[in-house]
Amino acid sequence: MPLFGKKKREITQESPSHQTSPTKSTSQNSNHNHGHGPTSPSKSKNQEYYDPPRPKYNFHCQLAHGSPTGIISGFTNVKELYAKIAECYNIESSDIIFCTLNTHKIEMEHLLGGQIGLDDFLFAHIKGQKKEIEVEKSEDALGLTITDNGAGYAFIKRIKAGSIIDRIDHIQPGDHIEKIDGENFVGKRHFDVAKRLKEIPRGTTFVLRLVSPEKSPYANLNPRSGSRGHPAGGGGGGGGLGSGKKTIRLKAGWRRRRRGRCPGSGGRRGHRGH
Repeated sequence: MPLFGKKKREITQESPSHQTSPTKSTSQNSNHNHGHGPTSPSKSKNQEYYDPPRPKYNFHCQLAHGSPTGIISGFTNVKELYAKIAECYNIESSDIIFCTLNTHKIEMEHLLGGQIGLDDFLFAHIKGQKKEIEVEKSEDALGLTITDNGAGYAFIKRIKAGSIIDRIDHIQPGDHIEKIDGENFVGKRHFDVAKRLKEIPRGTTFVLRLVSPEKSPYANLNPRSGSRGHPAGGGGGGGGLGSGKKTIRLKAGWRRRRRGRCPGSGGRRGHRGH
């Protein structure tokens, strides 16, 4: 009967503590559940939303120009990573230009990308000297390859040999491009910077405001790189600090996305040449 069915549904939704006088329909429902009794909705809801604890990974870190070794954990993207490093060393996260893996040197082959090996050693390169340089665009291409750190800083990844920029000694790989002719590019992507440089007419003189990574006081004692942006001999500078065989991925920290790979989404970080 419809009334019986309705009454039965109301009883099964009640908790056992509220059933002061069980009826025959209740016992029938218990028999139907094979003696387990009415199921508590709150219990099934808790089971549905139960999230098992995730493993906690710890990573060793240093400031590239020299610092004690710190241990950081609890991050899922580049911005959170920079915040953890900043907290560890009592600096601002905005001071960090980029990170390298397993080497303190500015070697772009070891840039932090979208994943970190569980045994990788992190080196954070922070802001150092600021400089303003006049550049005459005597050719269509400046000879720059530009990338960004996934947290708002575009910087020079490589400089083409024999190019306009290669003839200016004060511009080096790793330099953060802060302004172009007074226009602020903090918070912009690498392709925004490359587009602006490409739009500068040939024969025009413009001003680059750059920020170099902080240098180690012992930097001059290290072997010199084979070319600007490429390590000498092609070997890693980390001395076997990490193999990177076991890795975790970092989530993308940018809201705007373009087709293809983007910073923090895995694989090699995007870059633009100009």
